[in-house]
Amino acid sequence: MRRILTSKWTKVVVFLLCLGPFFSLVDSSLHNRLGANPVEFLQHATGDWILRFLVFTLAITPLRKLLNQPDLIRFRRMLGLFAFFYACLHFLTYIGPDQSFDLSAMWKDVAKRRYITVGFAAFVLLIPLAITSTTGWIRRLGGKRWQQLHRAIYASAVLGVIHYYWLVKSDVRKPLFYGALVGILLLWRLGDWFFKRRSQAPVRITAPGVSVNG
Repeated sequence: MRRILTSKWTKVVVFLLCLGPFFSLVDSSLHNRLGANPVEFLQHATGDWILRFLVFTLAITPLRKLLNQPDLIRFRRMLGLFAFFYACLHFLTYIGPDQSFDLSAMWKDVAKRRYITVGFAAFVLLIPLAITSTTGWIRRLGGKRWQQLHRAIYASAVLGVIHYYWLVKSDVRKPLFYGALVGILLLWRLGDWFFKRRSQAPVRITAPGVSVNG
């Protein structure tokens, strides 16, 4: 398994698989298979893929520990950047066909409609994560500060789920499903942090024969 995970060709295959949804949407656009409301179709499709890639990214750390496959970490940055890529496509379908690139109308919409507000906040949170995803930025920020910054991906995922839930209004099965996945991954992260803190806590040593109660 390690040989497969460390192969450069595996990364190429994963990269092409990540581009698959984009090519599928392009093909559907060229062949008029986007339904009666193409803009809404593209917004929903790209929105789904944002949440999927956020879940894929967040799942890497638990999986590498549970499966004892540390080399899975090689794919986390790519998956995170693809979440941002589909977030950019999602935003472009909103600011372009939906808002006709009218920034003033966009800001009014962001301030007026709560699901747009949280969705925009989720997108904005991903921007610094995408910018600082390189090794150079890890060196500039330092490992600890870089990790603290990149924990914002959890906030972005939670806001993305809320955005989706408020958007659909009636059929909430999909956002609840994504919310459950994000919740499980967040609980795993909190549990991992808690047990690490406990294991690193100093152990009180008492002299032989002396009761801790005096």
